[in-house]
Amino acid sequence: MDQLALLPEDLHVTRKFKVAGLVEGVYHTPSPEDFQTAALEKLDLGFQGIEGDRHAGFTRLSGGREPWYPRGTEMCNERQISILSLEELAEIAGRMDLPELKPEWIGGNIAVSGIASLSLVPPRTRLVFEGGTVIRVDGDNAPCRFAGAAIAAHNPGREGLDLLFPQKARRLRGLVGYIEKPGTVKKGEAVEAHIPEQWIYPRP
Repeated sequence: MDQLALLPEDLHVTRKFKVAGLVEGVYHTPSPEDFQTAALEKLDLGFQGIEGDRHAGFTRLSGGREPWYPRGTEMCNERQISILSLEELAEIAGRMDLPELKPEWIGGNIAVSGIASLSLVPPRTRLVFEGGTVIRVDGDNAPCRFAGAAIAAHNPGREGLDLLFPQKARRLRGLVGYIEKPGTVKKGEAVEAHIPEQWIYPRP
C-alpha cells in the first residue's frame, strides 16, 4: 500500500474567512456575438447566467483552455460570469503603460473594489451580494490575446498590446464563475467573498 504523502492533521490549513467589497459596475454583452460589454444599472442573473449574453447557458463548447477535450466538446458551463477588480485593472494598466483599462474592454460582467488580490481567491469561494445573489467562483481567468486585441482597439497608435496583455495581466485578470443562487446585482451594492477553508495538496 502506498504511504500517504502527508497526514491530514499535518496540513497547514487556512481557516475560512470573509472579505467585504463593493460592486462598482455591472455589464453585459449587447448580443451573443459581442465580446466587449456595455454598462447597466443592474444585472439580472439566472441559473444560466445572463440571458442573451455571450457566455450564457448551462453548457458551453470547449476551446483552447481545455486541451484535454477535443475542441468543440459540450461541457458544463463554469464560465457564465466574469468578475474583475478595479484595483487589479489599474495595476495592469500601469504595467502596460496605459492611462486606463475599462472592465467593458475585456468583457467584464461585474467590477468590484475592496477585495484584495481578487484574482487569487481560491475556487469554491462564494461571492455573496447584498441583494441575495450568489456566484460560485470556478477560478482565475487567464488573460488571452483576444482580450489584448480589444484593448488595442481602444488605444490606436500602440503596437503589440494584444501580446503585452497576456504577459502583464497574469493572475490579475479576475475570476470566472457560475450562478449558485439567482437574483439581481446592482451597481453600488455590497459584496462579500466567503473564502473556503484551504490548503496545499502535497505533490507525491
